[in-house]
Amino acid sequence: MIAIIDYGAGNLFSVKNALDYLGEPNIITADADEIRRADGLILPGVGAFSDAMNQLNGSGLVDVLREEVQNKPLLGICLGMQALFEEGVEFTKTKGLGLIPGRVDLIRFQQGESYKLPHIGWNQLKILKPSVLLKGLKTGDSVYFVHSYMAYTDPEFITAVCDYGRPVTAFVERGNVYGAQFHPEKSGEVGLEILRNFGGLVK
Repeated sequence: MIAIIDYGAGNLFSVKNALDYLGEPNIITADADEIRRADGLILPGVGAFSDAMNQLNGSGLVDVLREEVQNKPLLGICLGMQALFEEGVEFTKTKGLGLIPGRVDLIRFQQGESYKLPHIGWNQLKILKPSVLLKGLKTGDSVYFVHSYMAYTDPEFITAVCDYGRPVTAFVERGNVYGAQFHPEKSGEVGLEILRNFGGLVK
């Protein structure tokens, strides 16, 4: 069973619909006991980093998530991926879950480059290293992004990037913790393959 974490900032039902389509058992929940019983966790999210962390802290689930990722996989999606890091600076400096070292800040371009923010639409992945969740994908496969902020972290945690005036962190992982800056649930067959791989990981 995959628990989709409901903390008030989620893109919950599109994730659930994608998992339902794949036949992956899942539940939307904010209940700590259901999260503990689950075999894998998905942390979705849309909006601002500070708002998301305020809602997560208010939910009482922060410690539960930190405990559960010790022995089960967690996939953060979009804002949920950003929340995996140590801090974000959107509107105000805010502590994240601290599951992956690094910080979330505005996408900063090279001097002379001019790209619109937010970064919205389809973009090609450049896969930097093998990943169980990216199995079956290849460099050049396109996925769907909606964001203005990105994760700045050590290259050892970056599995894939995209090019948007600069290399933008697209997929990260550390141990049982995985994060997609893009929306797998909105990325067609490529995104479904990632969710399918995650479902295989939790069985």
